Amino acid sequence: MRLDKFIWATRLFKTRSIASKSCSTEKVQLNDRYSKPSKAVAVGDIISIKVVPIWKTYKVVDIPKSRVGAKLVPDLIIETTPEADLEQLAQIVEGNRQNKFLGIKGRPTKKVRRDLDDLLD
Repeated sequence: MRLDKFIWATRLFKTRSIASKSCSTEKVQLNDRYSKPSKAVAVGDIISIKVVPIWKTYKVVDIPKSRVGAKLVPDLIIETTPEADLEQLAQIVEGNRQNKFLGIKGRPTKKVRRDLDDLLD
């Protein structure tokens, strides 16, 4: 099965076009190598997906015939991402959620930056 089709069928990506685009932009690795969307996936392969700032890794256990339900995904792949990386990702997600709740949306604008400088001086 094609790499893009496999990561879509196992619900790692919402659509197949997003899966294909992620493969093309080097956000997906197959056996520690960047791969084209058309690369074939076999049982025992390791798939890594970039979720900033970490790589989530999965081991292929079985190949589905088509897209599967969420309850059947654990029969097809096993997540092998280290716990430390998952904790780091959880902290960043929580920080982003709190920033969004406070109304912070990324880098400050020039006006906000000047206001902050005036406040600190």
